[in-house]
Amino acid sequence: MQSEAMLNQLGYSPNDALVQQMKRIEDNTVGYEKIRKHILDLNKVLKVDNSFVAMSNTNDCFKIKVEAKTPEASEEAHEKIKHFSDKFKVKLNRLENKDTYYIVGFNH
Repeated sequence: MQSEAMLNQLGYSPNDALVQQMKRIEDNTVGYEKIRKHILDLNKVLKVDNSFVAMSNTNDCFKIKVEAKTPEASEEAHEKIKHFSDKFKVKLNRLENKDTYYIVGFNH
C-alpha cells in the first residue's frame, strides 16, 4: 500500500507535505509492513466510539485519539486499543493523563 492510499483511508487529502510526513512515519514505525493493515482496521473499529487513528503533529508516528462522548464509550475504546495491541503485538505509548496513544511499532 502506498503512502497516498494510507492517507486516503485515514481521511486525509494527500499533498506533498502529508506524503513526506507519512513516509517518515512509515520509516519510524518498527515493523510497519506487518501492522499497517491492522492500523486501518483499528481506525474503522474506533469510529463508532468517536475515536480514531491519525498522524501525530509533534512526532513522526501514528497516534490513537479517544474522543468518546461518554465514560462507557471511552472505556470501550480503550479496551479495543488494548485488544489491538495485545493481538497484533503492537507497542503503544500512552500519554500520561490523556486519552492519546502513540503507535511505536511491532513488538516482536
